[in-house]
Amino acid sequence: MTLNYKLLVSVGLTLIMLVSCNESFLEIEPFGSVSESTLANESGINKLLIGAYSLLDGGGARGGGIWTGYSYLRGGDDTNAGTEFGATEYSAFLYNKFDQRIEEHWQFGYAAVNRANDVLKMIPNVKGASPEALLQVEAEARFLRGVFYLEQLVKYYQNVPWIDETVEYSKRNYLIPNTEDVYPRIEADFKFAADNLTETKSEVGRANKWAAKAYLVKTYMFQNKFSEAQSLLDDIIANGQTSNGLKYKLLDEYNHNFIARTKNGSEGVFVAQMSVNDGTTNGNGNPRDKYNGTYGGPATCCYGWLGPTFDLVDAYQTDPETGLPLIDTYQDSPITNDNGLSSSDDFTPYQGTLDPRLDWTVGRRGIPYRDWGVHPGQAWVRNQINAGPYNAIKNIAEKARVESDRGTSGSTNNPYNLIRFADVLLWAAECEVEIGSLDKAEAYVNRVRARAANPDGWVKKFLNPDEPLEGFSDEPAANYKVGLYSGHFAEKGKSYARKAVFFERRLELAMEHHRFFDMVRYDGRDFDIEARFDWLMIREGNEITAPNNNWLKGDFVRGKHEYFPIPQGQIDLSVGVDGESILVQNPGY
Repeated sequence: MTLNYKLLVSVGLTLIMLVSCNESFLEIEPFGSVSESTLANESGINKLLIGAYSLLDGGGARGGGIWTGYSYLRGGDDTNAGTEFGATEYSAFLYNKFDQRIEEHWQFGYAAVNRANDVLKMIPNVKGASPEALLQVEAEARFLRGVFYLEQLVKYYQNVPWIDETVEYSKRNYLIPNTEDVYPRIEADFKFAADNLTETKSEVGRANKWAAKAYLVKTYMFQNKFSEAQSLLDDIIANGQTSNGLKYKLLDEYNHNFIARTKNGSEGVFVAQMSVNDGTTNGNGNPRDKYNGTYGGPATCCYGWLGPTFDLVDAYQTDPETGLPLIDTYQDSPITNDNGLSSSDDFTPYQGTLDPRLDWTVGRRGIPYRDWGVHPGQAWVRNQINAGPYNAIKNIAEKARVESDRGTSGSTNNPYNLIRFADVLLWAAECEVEIGSLDKAEAYVNRVRARAANPDGWVKKFLNPDEPLEGFSDEPAANYKVGLYSGHFAEKGKSYARKAVFFERRLELAMEHHRFFDMVRYDGRDFDIEARFDWLMIREGNEITAPNNNWLKGDFVRGKHEYFPIPQGQIDLSVGVDGESILVQNPGY
């Protein structure tokens, strides 16, 4: 049975969270609650737990919605905010500590944490449930709390207060400073979950032991704890399995990670479930991606947000002889694009060799956009002068299944891979580069590249629009060529291997909302994030024709822009008994 993450109005102590004009988000005592007797049983505690799971989609609580989660606020060099806005203040690092969306993101993070805490608070009061069942609930709740802290708070703000189930709002002990390193507490939650969760679950989407281990690895990777991560990764790769018992392995076709008809396969280590057309008013669809994709065309409903950068597209060029990526030289030969051209103007797509993952990641003119037909260029792009000619594709519903896979609001039931097995393999490669074997690192990278090289998974030429899933020829839609490394890592050394692994993460995981955070992690390891953004502002700014576009105004400052400011409104409201604010601002703001 699939675990559907719906907002259940009848359950959840924090299904409604409001903030008044004179109270900090962290000090609001939850209300809109139901009686304890309704929840203090096995059925009730599980419904409360599902209420916590429901926020994995990035919406459904205070601060949640289209700007929350992974899509818009942090795109790195992969994305801008799309063709409605061009490079907004987020792409160009022009925001400040008073920014409303940055504060809403903070609010959502703590709303999600509080849902997990509510489950933990209720457990001691539950009657009629076995200790074993309650242990699973506790482990899942602590797992979710760790996920929310890592994904929604620490990655964005770094210095955040740790709020757990021991907080009693009536005693004002929520006034906790943000000067303590919370990574050890996140580790503790994931370790508890890994030690106590079962290896499989009867409901798809629930966290299991392997998901907890993978998230513990991710926590280690953000701290450069490569030795601790390496031993766990060896175990996950050798023995790990999905929540419904499938042995972890890469799916045969890359695109099958991003469509509903092949969801919850062997590559999903932890997957946020989505639901539309399920009998509820709005369902619990994917709000991160519903405004992405085309505009003016049939494939999506809306705005063409989350635009791929010119630089991302260029990065998919390959060497015509070896099929390997042009790690250090791809910028020297930008690929042909139709920026500034109307759909009636003549245009020939780039004829050089490309990694086929490009066309499952980016919608570009002359190439099939899933089964919706050949992308016509400007006719499906909202406003090229703001962000260029490209659209997002990942997690866009297929035409043949759009009636079942897309809701009335435009969100889809395509699940979101918070961690997939390709991510695990590339973490393992990273660890091997840092503390292990370069040959083993190369082998892990080649496992990922071998799937990309499989012609069965390439975008094919589109022929028959009346048979969307079958109306393709056997010919590839572009000149695809992918090769494997062959002793390159050992021959060229650690610096080259580092860059190769980092570049492979970009190619494999582009537009999946990891890139900026990877850039922060890698800074100083044969990668200079400040220099990279300095270059990117010029590269993108010179392509965008909108006057005074923000790319040309942008400026990344090391030591500041790796993290958002602590919202000034929250600092102002975190006043202790001495009249001083408890929360401390991040450096540079």
